Amino acid sequence: MHDVALSEALLIGGRAGVGKTTVGWEVSVQLQAAHVAHCLIEGDNLDQAFPAPPGDPSRTQLTEANLAALWRNYAALGYRRLIYTNTVSVLEPDLIARAMGGTPRITSVLLTADDATARHRLGAREIGSQLDAHLTRSAAMARHLETTAPSGVVRIPTDGRSVVDIARDVIAATNWS
Repeated sequence: MHDVALSEALLIGGRAGVGKTTVGWEVSVQLQAAHVAHCLIEGDNLDQAFPAPPGDPSRTQLTEANLAALWRNYAALGYRRLIYTNTVSVLEPDLIARAMGGTPRITSVLLTADDATARHRLGAREIGSQLDAHLTRSAAMARHLETTAPSGVVRIPTDGRSVVDIARDVIAATNWS
């Protein structure tokens, strides 16, 4: 059985368009190459339900319940390291710890990008009707994360940098390899 006391989580947060998902995948690839066991969960998929559940308008309870269910499955197979990507993950270490159970060691990384970089990346990704809404929310979230994320959160700039280099910096923050 899995010992939850030895669990670790890497939280990768940041504004829309900063590259959280892409960096998360690259972190996973680099850890695989180093033979470091882990699992990767993209947090945006945990609460994609409409309408919001009764009593949970922000879908936070749904996120926590779904993360707990997924982690239970991974933990039962012996995994002890979680990479979790989500915009506000660095603001919610307690939610992550509850979902994982026990007292996991949590490393929080906030990826940063200026407005021009985020606009370029979102413009390439958002081909539907939501580009303008994403740009507006992304700028507001960047300000919120910068002022709200605790000082212990590792901040890693992504402007003008390769995904490989950014992922290397993220892994260095964990001491996993």
